[in-house]
Order: sequence, then C-alpha cells, then structure tokens
Amino acid sequence: MDGLLEGWSEFNVAMAGATAALAGLLIVAMSVNIQTITSSKSLPARVASTLATLVAAIAATAFGLVPDQPIRVYGLVVLVVALAAAGFEGHAIRTILADRERSVTARERVSKIVAGAAPVVVYLAGAIAVLVGGGGPDAATASAGLWLIGLGAIVAIASAIVHAWIVLVEVLR
Repeated sequence: MDGLLEGWSEFNVAMAGATAALAGLLIVAMSVNIQTITSSKSLPARVASTLATLVAAIAATAFGLVPDQPIRVYGLVVLVVALAAAGFEGHAIRTILADRERSVTARERVSKIVAGAAPVVVYLAGAIAVLVGGGGPDAATASAGLWLIGLGAIVAIASAIVHAWIVLVEVLR
C-alpha cells in the first residue's frame, strides 16, 4: 500500500462495509416496492445510479486497501469506477429531465440531479487530484485527492440514504 494510502486503511475498511450494507438495504427496499418503482418514469434510473455510486464507493474503498499499490494506480481505478457511475448518473439525469408525467418544479428536478451527481463529481475530482499529484513532488495534491475520495464515499452514503427513503416510503405517498 502506498504511503499516502496507509493512513486511510481503517476508514476504507469501515466505508467498504457500510456501503456494501447500504447497497443491500437499497436492493431490499426496491424489492418491497418494485411495482411502484418500475411504474415511475425516472425512479428506476435514479435507483440504478444510486447503486452504481455505491458500487463505486465500495470499489474505491476496497481498492484503497490493496497492498503495495502505487498511488497513481489507485487514482486510475477510482477514475474508472467514477466514470462508470457517471454513465449511470447521466442516464438518470436525462430521465429526470424527460419525466413530464408529474408536475415537478424545476427546483425539485435540480435537487434530484444534485443529490445523485454530487458523489460522482467528488469522486472524479478526487481521482484527478490523485493522478495529478501522484505521490511525487506534489504529494499534497494527491493527499487532497484522497480526502476528496473519502468525502465522495460519505456523500455517496448520504445520497443513498435519501434514495433508500424514497423507494421505501415516498413512493407510497
């Protein structure tokens, strides 16, 4: 494990477990209300995006535990998983904008987009900072990138909790 990553091992262990548990909860929540969820225009894409973001969080924290991994390799892994999650989020954004079935205000649409996109944006910024810093002479940039990746995991959990509430409770209102 790279020297910069060593200090993150306990955080990464805790976050990998928490995000995996939350992903399981979200899947169970979906199964309880699957008919209502699938009848929505945008909710299936939003839930898929949330699951992709949680998978990105699991991958980012689990790969942060790989022994003897160069910091740039870690940054590249996080970049790849963040880009994959961004693909799901892009689809969710398109469905939110195209959903004219209900009377949803512009403010509600923006809040849905921000809640889903925030973790992905933070992961992308963190991965880029780690790649640019690379643990060399600009180790401070790489260290800042690791902080952003950690923040991305926390934001992913917060976003997933909101979406879990939506698929458990709000869909029934």
